[in-house]
Amino acid sequence: MTVYKIMTREDWQAALAAGVYTGSADDRRDGFIHFSAADQVAGTAAKYFANMPDLVLIAFDADALGGALKWEPSRGGALFPHLYGPLDPKLALSELPLPLGPDGVPVVSNLVGS
Repeated sequence: MTVYKIMTREDWQAALAAGVYTGSADDRRDGFIHFSAADQVAGTAAKYFANMPDLVLIAFDADALGGALKWEPSRGGALFPHLYGPLDPKLALSELPLPLGPDGVPVVSNLVGS
């Protein structure tokens, strides 16, 4: 299964340069790095990333993240993937630009699969 992380291009470039990603301010506040499953990406993008320019969608193989990836209840009781620990950016399967639609919501259609 593939899990996805939405972040700014600047944060992703910094993670690549550092060789590690320790999360956004929200991730650090919550104690884990937030990810989304394929069917959750659009909702996450709309709720948390509207009107934020220069975003990227990074895909990861859930199995490659190992035991630090936990599936826990979040919005409406749905299970969301949370990574308890630093993220190795070399594990990324892909990096795609996440443009904003005319309504300011990131366009994710046709970008994610399960």
